[in-house]
Amino acid sequence: MSVQWHSYNSPSEAAAALADAVATTLRNTLDQKGRAVLAVSGGRSPIAFFEALSRKALDWHNTGITLVDERIVPTNHPDSNTGLVKQYLLKNHAAAAHWIPMIEDNAKDADLYPENAVQTALTHFVQPDVLVLGMGGDGHTASLFPQAPQLDRGLDMNNTIPLLHTSPITAPHERISMTLPAILNTPAVFLAIQGEEKKAVYDAAATDINKTYPISYILNAQEATCHVYYAN
Repeated sequence: MSVQWHSYNSPSEAAAALADAVATTLRNTLDQKGRAVLAVSGGRSPIAFFEALSRKALDWHNTGITLVDERIVPTNHPDSNTGLVKQYLLKNHAAAAHWIPMIEDNAKDADLYPENAVQTALTHFVQPDVLVLGMGGDGHTASLFPQAPQLDRGLDMNNTIPLLHTSPITAPHERISMTLPAILNTPAVFLAIQGEEKKAVYDAAATDINKTYPISYILNAQEATCHVYYAN
């Protein structure tokens, strides 16, 4: 995957530029296919991007929104990516989008066993057309964490199942994550990072594939182009 680098002086400038680029890509996809699916990442960093994107005028009625990864918690849990996206992205114009869940609202305790949660997420899964990744300071992306017992499975290009359960060693909660093949099968991939510390991790990961930095498998793949939006 070749990389196109876009650098900005502030997180707000980067968020606005990323929202413009994602909206343009979605419009192009809608023009070509009549429908589009966007997958986004959670955490606090994307909030400004979510809010900017929610105000873009496009055919949201024919756009699905889903997650790159999710914590296996109820959707009303403070750490739920579903709750975050519904609060900050599925509003304004984007309120008309179709939500594609990983964890369903009102999930029972049994539904939150990792194996059951993944099976439910797979019943809803639609291959994204556009995908926005983040990156942790440990080099993880999606919920493909270094040292996670399931990392090899998540990076296996022969794995035809697009979602898997992961158990991070360095972060809370069991997770559902898109696999590397599912990520690389997405026509348009964006990565948003902020700050000098993450830039240093990015630079190390961009040099070669290394399981220490799972993001390196995306930055060094040949399948497509990753558009990186960086804010100082």
